[in-house]
Amino acid sequence: MGDILKLVGQRLGFGLGILLVISLIIFFMVELLPGDMAQAVLGQGATEENLAALRREMGLDRPALVRYFDWLGGAIFFDFGSSAITGERVSAVIGQRFMNTLFLAAYAAVIAVPIAITLGVLVALLRNTLFDRVANVATLTSISSPEFFLGYILILFFAVKWGMFPSIASLSSGMDFGELLYRTFLPALTLVLVVVAHMMRMTRAAIINLLASPYIEMARLKGVPPWRVIVRHALPNAWAPIINVVALNLAYLITGVVLVEVVFVYPGIGQALVDAVSKRDFPVVQACCLIFAATFILLNLAADVGSILTNPRLRHPK
Repeated sequence: MGDILKLVGQRLGFGLGILLVISLIIFFMVELLPGDMAQAVLGQGATEENLAALRREMGLDRPALVRYFDWLGGAIFFDFGSSAITGERVSAVIGQRFMNTLFLAAYAAVIAVPIAITLGVLVALLRNTLFDRVANVATLTSISSPEFFLGYILILFFAVKWGMFPSIASLSSGMDFGELLYRTFLPALTLVLVVVAHMMRMTRAAIINLLASPYIEMARLKGVPPWRVIVRHALPNAWAPIINVVALNLAYLITGVVLVEVVFVYPGIGQALVDAVSKRDFPVVQACCLIFAATFILLNLAADVGSILTNPRLRHPK
């Protein structure tokens, strides 16, 4: 148990170090952008007195390094300052939107994970058959197609031609759960088509790699049915790579939804990021980027920890 806690602690420390470096990059890349933030907010007709007052209010008259540590200290407590456009607290601007993004990612994951693992096991069992070839072509097509292209294809057929689902995922506070699932089905399906392809192919590769192991060959020689070889012998040893793939694709679901949210006008944090960039609302941009980075690192850490817990060899690498 002590070895596991030590490994988890090392992973957490490494993740925090990476997040610190990413926060530096996010803050100072925004600082290096051309133009004056105060000028962008007030417009070209602003007087020097108004510009100077806004710079003092936004802290732009202080050194960049001092402002970075102030921003980082606030970010630890989820205080990212105020929006440069509306004056609202950034946490209030993106809080509900982040919850919407988490809901969309969870909706897609609940559909995608069982389908991907089941299909991955099936194509591994039926490799080099017609079903395997069709599945490979379908997954390669899905992987090669950009998310926005898949989204527009789904809108064309499911919304425009067949009228089954709305093309815009508009949400309201009084909406019940069934209506919420209905309105967000198309953006969730777009994400499912992408991540199922990745997870299915990686699951297939993990199972096929294990099927060549000596203990699998021995089980087959003893006359064990193929389904039992997979369920009792191959699948338990394949959980480590499968968990890794699932966690990485869940990270993609949360951090890679920007294009999907823009296509379906979904009120998530990705749409908030695009709106903030177009308005040059840099505090919101910095907060969204840091949240994306923290979520991606956290899910990568979860993948590492899950692999350690399911694979004893990773606990004792020597």
